[in-house]
Amino acid sequence: MELRQLNTFRTVASTLNFSRAAEVLNYVPSNVTMQIKALEEELGVRLFDRLGKQLVLTTAGKRFLTHVQGVLNKLDEARSVVHDNEILSGTLTISANEVICAYRLPAVFQLFRSQHPGVRLIFRSVPNQQLKQTLFEGTADVVFMLDEPIRSSGLAVEPLLEETFRFFAAPDHPLAKRAVLQLEDFHGEVFLTNEKGCPYRTMFDRSFEKEGIDSITYLEFQSAEAIKQCAISGIGIAFLPEIVAEAEVERGELVALPWQIPDLHVYTQMLWHKDKWLAPIMLSFIEAAREVLAIEEEPPTNSNQNKIFIKHSE
Repeated sequence: MELRQLNTFRTVASTLNFSRAAEVLNYVPSNVTMQIKALEEELGVRLFDRLGKQLVLTTAGKRFLTHVQGVLNKLDEARSVVHDNEILSGTLTISANEVICAYRLPAVFQLFRSQHPGVRLIFRSVPNQQLKQTLFEGTADVVFMLDEPIRSSGLAVEPLLEETFRFFAAPDHPLAKRAVLQLEDFHGEVFLTNEKGCPYRTMFDRSFEKEGIDSITYLEFQSAEAIKQCAISGIGIAFLPEIVAEAEVERGELVALPWQIPDLHVYTQMLWHKDKWLAPIMLSFIEAAREVLAIEEEPPTNSNQNKIFIKHSE
């Protein structure tokens, strides 16, 4: 078993694509395939399954990845000690959902790349409800989530930015010209929302249930962009983070309705595994995210355990 095979396995597990892993590692695809095959033969188990066109880790592959991450993290730590003052290099895998990827992370990526052009960034868009698992499986180094303040015994969680959610409608929608809205005004309206399971969809449902309204007509989508375009077309009322519709509101394609859901506190939050060694490239990325996104005040919580500060070793 060779270190390069372990590194190749980790890269394939991160990208879930042989061709993309080959590009990251600067190998030809056949080399990646051969290394994984040799590793599987030596271990006597399959590490990956092909489900149609999708590549997925097997149960054995997930278990093996946990140990491989530990071995390679120790090796990275040793290299860091030897090359402490040299230019940062290596690979960093970041995951987030569609909204954070499109509207929050580009500025973070731009700053980090300008500071450390030798680091290769891999980004994977992952549904919000699956992001924590990528940290436990070791397929991501840092993830960003939109959710209420998260508590976790195994993950470090740092809220960065509070996100305002609003209702948006086309300018010619009957409710768009109202200066004040009452809850009963929404009876009979169609709401354009994310699918069940999405954290802020759950909060949306909860708020209406508190008011005794449980018969709401929904059109559900996986994409915030689809929700927005349907609202522009007049199909219904969109429930979205304010940042998603800023440009459309400025152009007059959408109107923010004068209604806010009470007790809705959603934050862009940065997470990483508590047991993961924080390599210099990971520390630098976390600092870049803080610089671009960090809020001035901490969100209300019952304790300070969600706020994690990292001290650089002397």
